[in-house]
Amino acid sequence: MVDLFDIRREYTAGRLDENTAAENPMTQFHAWFEEQKAASPDEPTMMTVASCDSEGQPWQRILLLKSYDEDGFVFFTNYTSNKARHFGDNPKAALHFAWLAQERQAMVQGVVTKISREETEAYFHSRPRESQLGAWASDQSAPLGNRAELEARFEKLKSEYEGCEIPVPDHWGGYRLSPQRFEFWQGGEARLHDRLEYLHDAKGWTKQRLNP
Repeated sequence: MVDLFDIRREYTAGRLDENTAAENPMTQFHAWFEEQKAASPDEPTMMTVASCDSEGQPWQRILLLKSYDEDGFVFFTNYTSNKARHFGDNPKAALHFAWLAQERQAMVQGVVTKISREETEAYFHSRPRESQLGAWASDQSAPLGNRAELEARFEKLKSEYEGCEIPVPDHWGGYRLSPQRFEFWQGGEARLHDRLEYLHDAKGWTKQRLNP
C-alpha cells in the first residue's frame, strides 16, 4: 500500500456564509468564477463533466466551459463520443469546478440538451482553424491504431479545405446543462468546511447549509 496519510494541509482562505451568499446560485457562481479567473488565469473554464452509461457506470472527463447564463452551462463535443451516447440514454449529468487557488469547489447537477445548430455554427467558426479541422479529423472515443493515422487524416483535411471555409461537421456541436442543483464548497480549518446547497423547484431556488 502507498501510504499518503501525511499529505495534509489546512484550508484557511475564506468562509462561505449562507446568510451572505447570493440568493440566486448563478449569481454566486459568477462571483466565484470571476475571482478564480483573476487568481488563476490559466484555463479558468476547466471543469469535470460526469455522465452515466446505460449500465449505470459513472464516467468523468475534463472539458472547457464555453458560456453560461440563467439558462445553463454550454460546452461542445463530438456527438458520437462516449459522453454523447450517455446523454442520449440518460440526460442527467453533473459539472464540477475545482478552484483550488481559492480552496473552493462548485458542483452543478441538471439535465443536458443539445443547443441550436445556429449556436453551434457561430461558436465553431470562432475557433482556430486547426481546431475546426481537429473536429473533423477525430472520430472521438473510437479505437485508433496509432497517432500517425490521426495526423494523416488531419493533414488530408488541411489540404482539402485549404483556402475554403471549413463546414461544421454534422457529428459535432454543443450541449447545455440546465441546472437543478448547485453545491458550493469552501475549505475550512479542522475539516469544518462550508457547504451550501441550492435546489430548484416550481417556486424558484432554495438555499441551505450542509454538514461538511
